Amino acid sequence: MRAPSPRIRGAKPFRGRRLVVAALAGVAVTLACPPVADAHVAATPDTVAPGEPATISFRVPNERDDATTVRLEVLFPAGPGIGSATPANLPGWKISVHERPAAGGGDGMAGKPVASIVWDGGTVPAGTFQEFPVRIGEVPAGGPLAFQALQTYSDGQVVRWADPAQPGQPEPEHPAPVVTVAPVAPAAAAKVSDVDVLARVLGGAALAVALVAGGAAWLRGRAGGRRSDAAGEVPEREKVQL
Repeated sequence: MRAPSPRIRGAKPFRGRRLVVAALAGVAVTLACPPVADAHVAATPDTVAPGEPATISFRVPNERDDATTVRLEVLFPAGPGIGSATPANLPGWKISVHERPAAGGGDGMAGKPVASIVWDGGTVPAGTFQEFPVRIGEVPAGGPLAFQALQTYSDGQVVRWADPAQPGQPEPEHPAPVVTVAPVAPAAAAKVSDVDVLARVLGGAALAVALVAGGAAWLRGRAGGRRSDAAGEVPEREKVQL
């Protein structure tokens, strides 16, 4: 009679443990990578500092399964205006920067803010997204930067992401990408003011010391000249004896 084959203890629990780990990993990946179809055109970072350079990226998802994104136009805010913007080089895309016409006419090139940037000729396939980074030379102060994005699909459909969000209201269907401009910190402003006052005080003190030193040198020079004149004179009595 054949002896029964020995059973390996712990085989089933080990297999069950692997299944649990695989299931947890799948859940983690699902949470970390939400469906692209639920996303909108957005600008990152959420907040930038005024008076400083910043890189703003426009994230454009392709929300359709039957077409690709072939063009993006980002309209810059009219006020506060952005004086300079340099888009990153994206292979496969033709990029053009358009300036806003000079105020009051004319053809002055200096100080004309950016009106829009257009990316054309590339492709954002279905189920993916594309980042379009832009380097801002100096972030203007005075409120949030509200952009508008026009997304064109391969079949000619244009989706305009330009709806403003209203406080206390549901998010609009096509919200405009907005970047918040941080306010100037009062402590930082006070520190700058204190430094300016100290610099002026030190500058005034240095000027006063220089004036005093110059006056003293001038007085010493006059006193030395008088002593030299006095030493060179011959008394009248000696002149008579000679």
